[in-house]
Amino acid sequence: MTKHEADTPGHSPGFEIAIIGGGITGVTLALALDRRRIRCTIYEQAAQFRELGAGLGFGSNALRAMRVCDERVLAAYRRVGRHVSGPPSSTTSTGTESKVGAPAGPVWIEFLDGTSPVAARELAPAFTIHAPADGHGAVHRARYLDELVRLLPAGAVRFGKRLHEITQPAGDGKLTMVFSDGTTARADAVVGCDGIKSRTREIVAAGLKNGEEVDARCGYSGKFAYRCLIPMDRVVEDLGEARAREPSLWMGPDRHVLTFPIGPSGPGQLLNLVAFVDSGSRSWPSETSLTLPATREDVVRDFRGFGPNVQRLLGMMQATPDRWGLFDLVDRPLARFNHGRILVIGDAAHASTPHHGSGAGFCTEDVAVLASLLEHLSGGAASLEAAFAALDASRRERCQWLVASSRRSADVMEWREPGFTRGPPDFDAIRRDMETRQSICWDVDMKAMVRAAKEDLQRRINQLQASSELGPQ
Repeated sequence: MTKHEADTPGHSPGFEIAIIGGGITGVTLALALDRRRIRCTIYEQAAQFRELGAGLGFGSNALRAMRVCDERVLAAYRRVGRHVSGPPSSTTSTGTESKVGAPAGPVWIEFLDGTSPVAARELAPAFTIHAPADGHGAVHRARYLDELVRLLPAGAVRFGKRLHEITQPAGDGKLTMVFSDGTTARADAVVGCDGIKSRTREIVAAGLKNGEEVDARCGYSGKFAYRCLIPMDRVVEDLGEARAREPSLWMGPDRHVLTFPIGPSGPGQLLNLVAFVDSGSRSWPSETSLTLPATREDVVRDFRGFGPNVQRLLGMMQATPDRWGLFDLVDRPLARFNHGRILVIGDAAHASTPHHGSGAGFCTEDVAVLASLLEHLSGGAASLEAAFAALDASRRERCQWLVASSRRSADVMEWREPGFTRGPPDFDAIRRDMETRQSICWDVDMKAMVRAAKEDLQRRINQLQASSELGPQ
């Protein structure tokens, strides 16, 4: 037992959860379960922990979810992240904080015309969206994962375990996981946190179709991005203090560039730059890799026609940037997030493009709800399946809304969406549309969400007891 477990009241449930995937979602789930004295093991296909990509945004909803998961998760984020909050007086009695767009809230992003010839130091934003008063922030993915990993109890992870198959018995027996190295492991339930290329998702999709082969892969959204990290001092020198340190989105036809600081202010702070391109095609050139090599010439060509501010930013990219394909589940949404005692959460369940800056926050919400559902179960196959079904009922509609809305939001910001004219674009209409959608992401009461999910689970368990499928809990 860890010291943290010893300080935690309550019972230790008599079941064990297998977590497939050791990324941020999987490790956060392991910590949330450890907080509740629920036994779990992470099975990670790589030889060590690793996170791809650079900056990761978290809205106020994510911070509320972190608190539900485990205060240690929130503390880890605060140690390595950059967080911006508004005045504490704007907190409401419901715990949802003030609404998006409220004057008291901090700046989320300043939206600028990326085609403008006006210098960055003099260019006024087309509009600004404010976050709720409890704020928003950003963190370097790898640094955040490192902080979380330090909190895991000894022996919590098995590396080199690429999932191949899961055998699920009809009764109360344990599930058997088969890995590509020929080894096996058993657990009472399996939670797939294995990301965009999730093998667990394929197993769930096939199970829901009675073993029929199903294409459960993510689809190419038609957009890709160039990404890089730039030393903040260099950006300040070129674009000025205010423009460098304020999160900014440079809009333009069929393209946009997002910049925001990551990590605490001071020496060594970095600017995360992501340059998005609509490729005009729904076909990605590779069947095996989501990331392809590119050149500076590619970037210059793709942003020809943008103004000097965007050109200066792109000129700071490294000589050999990568091209990241943006994939999601818009075209192949899961009918349910669980099949029996196999569940997917996070990107494995609802992989999304990043245009709301909320994907990681929604993954954290998944963990908060799931851990809360499991904390008072005493075990048994039927009750675990009921908990997974309650998670699905609580989360699927909201998460699949994000997947579809994120893809649409990119078209709005790139002046492609009908109703937002290309020339000149209707910036006020874009602002209203973005504020409405961001409010759905951020203005959520996590306590109410968890409470409703628990009530749903109790109804399901009561129905099981009434039909004599379960004994007394």
